[in-house]
Amino acid sequence: MIRVLLAEDQAMVRGALSALLKLESDIDVLGSAADGEQAWREIQRLKPDVLVTDIEMPGLTGLELAQRIQRQELAIKTIIVTTFARPGFLRRALDSGVSGYLLKDAPAENLAEALRTVHRGGRAIDPQLALEAWSDADPLNDRERHVLRLAGEGLSANDIATQLNLSHGTVRNYLSEAIGKLGVTNRIEAYRLARQKGWL
Repeated sequence: MIRVLLAEDQAMVRGALSALLKLESDIDVLGSAADGEQAWREIQRLKPDVLVTDIEMPGLTGLELAQRIQRQELAIKTIIVTTFARPGFLRRALDSGVSGYLLKDAPAENLAEALRTVHRGGRAIDPQLALEAWSDADPLNDRERHVLRLAGEGLSANDIATQLNLSHGTVRNYLSEAIGKLGVTNRIEAYRLARQKGWL
């Protein structure tokens, strides 16, 4: 049996995924969680074989859950099921140790097959997205990404400097590097483009 934990903040989607997987004779849905923190507690309590999670959730994101699983070297595979058809998200997911990345508009039977593939040690990645991910590399480093995300949330350079314990000049340098790398004219355009590509 493939022992599965579901993490999805939308109750209807969570219920539908659970009902769908319970139809499979070789898959056991151990439980589900409505946010990332609850999912992390359930991972430790239930010790599933596979975590099926959305990316955007309250508390911890699906990527942050995958990173924790990877850091703690838990024998749990992660499959992301999301609406985000963005190559940048896929690249970050793979860097976080994710074994599967499926879009929510994929045929329902793809999820059960992906679970079997991942459980056997393989990978299950949406093929079109995989092609795009490798042709469109993320030019930002972690610091630039973090500073740009905060700028996009409306924080001034001074506020960002205070929050990250950096000098005002360092924050301005990170922002101007990000703007230059993305080939835009200001931080708002940089933020929008990086979000669109899935790099933030």
